[in-house]
Amino acid sequence: MLRKNMVNVRARVPFKVGLNSNIPAELLSFNGLDSGKEHVAIIFQDADKTLVPLVRMHSECLTGDVFHSSRCDCGEQLDETIEKMGKVGGIILYLRQEGRGIGLYNKIDAYELQTQGMNTYEANNHLGFDDDLREFSEAANMLRALGINEVRLVTNNPKKIRDLEEHGINIVEVVGTKAHVKDGNENYLKVKASHGKHRLKFD
Repeated sequence: MLRKNMVNVRARVPFKVGLNSNIPAELLSFNGLDSGKEHVAIIFQDADKTLVPLVRMHSECLTGDVFHSSRCDCGEQLDETIEKMGKVGGIILYLRQEGRGIGLYNKIDAYELQTQGMNTYEANNHLGFDDDLREFSEAANMLRALGINEVRLVTNNPKKIRDLEEHGINIVEVVGTKAHVKDGNENYLKVKASHGKHRLKFD
């Protein structure tokens, strides 16, 4: 389990989303993560001015976050959160567990199965994986290393809520993100809502 002294490096890094540039933030690395993965925390200005900080656990999505793939809504959710936290403060835990935990190469294999008609869950299952292999114990440890035991969690995903509470973090409020519907991801979002029980509201 991480302790406060296991926060490794704090580096000031300005962010830019849309027309908003130079959003002030600190990027933190950690020592002692059991998985060896390079998870980081992004702390936005004024995050410590509220008793219970706004927090999002965002799992890495190279195709969505970086290349703006139309297969998912990950990049849009991340941008929405950065924009919000740039205004009111907050913490993003950026977790290196691509493709709901199956890894980038397996995720590309799953993409190919999706072009054949499978949804994301069916494709992962076909490859021999459970619906969602992500786990959030290290996210809870990262929060504790920052002296945080209560959060206002930014998510639509009930699994994140359950897992974080099971690992000892008290969630006092759940703050949803928008349903970022675009060409190519509408079925993906509807399956997340129906199968994964994500709290998505469609127009």
